[in-house]
Amino acid sequence: MKTAGIDGCKAGWILITFDEGEEKYEVLRDREALKEAFETYDRVFIDMPIGLEDEDYTREADALLRKKLGGEYASSVFSPPIRPALTAPSYVEANMISHEYTEKKLTLQAWNITPKIQMVDELLRADKELVDKVLEAHPELLFQKLNGGMIYQKKNLKKGIKHRLKLIEDREPIAEDFFRDIKEDFRRNEVEEDDIVDAMVLAYCAKISEEEGIKTLPEEFEHDSKGMRKAVHYV
Repeated sequence: MKTAGIDGCKAGWILITFDEGEEKYEVLRDREALKEAFETYDRVFIDMPIGLEDEDYTREADALLRKKLGGEYASSVFSPPIRPALTAPSYVEANMISHEYTEKKLTLQAWNITPKIQMVDELLRADKELVDKVLEAHPELLFQKLNGGMIYQKKNLKKGIKHRLKLIEDREPIAEDFFRDIKEDFRRNEVEEDDIVDAMVLAYCAKISEEEGIKTLPEEFEHDSKGMRKAVHYV
C-alpha cells in the first residue's frame, strides 16, 4: 500500500511519504498536482475538513475532537463552513449564508482555508473511489497518540516544533533530514515549520494504519449529503 500525509501550506500543499524505499517530500502547487497525488497513493491522511454539515454549525467529529484534545488544544479545532456556504464568492456572503442556517458566523480562520476545502471536496466528488482512501485527520490528535496521550508544548513555540519532530524522528530517522532539507528548499512564506511536522505525522500514521488499523471520531460515522465521510481518522 502506498501512503502519504498532506498538509496545507502557503505554497499549496506539502506531501510527505515514509513508505520504505519510496521516502520523499514535495510541494503540490496546484489542483492538478493534488489530484495526481490523490490518484497515486492508496491511503492519504490529510489535515482538511472533508465531510460537511448542511445546517449545523459544529460537526460531531469536531466536538468529539475538541473533547479528546482537551482545553488547551481544543482551539486548534475550528468549525468548517456548512456546505451551502462552501461556494460563496466572498466572506460576507459566506457569513450571511452561515447565519441564515445556523445563526452563527463563519470564522475568518475557516474562511481562509475554504478554497482548499472546496478543492478537496470537488476532487473527491469527481472520483468517488477517492472517498475511502483520502481521509481527514488532525495532526494534534495524532501527536497526542504518539506521545502517550498528551502533548506538552504548543507548536507555535520552537520547543513545540522540536518536541513534535522528535516524536517522528524516533520512528522515522529520515525525518530529521527531511525537516532540514525542506527548510532549505522552500521559503518560510511557502512552507512553515509547523506545516512540515504536521505533514510528517500524517504520513507516519497513514503508513502504520495498514497494520494497526484506523479509528474514527465518531466511531460510527455518517456520510454528508454529497457522500463524504463525516469523520476524523487516527491510529
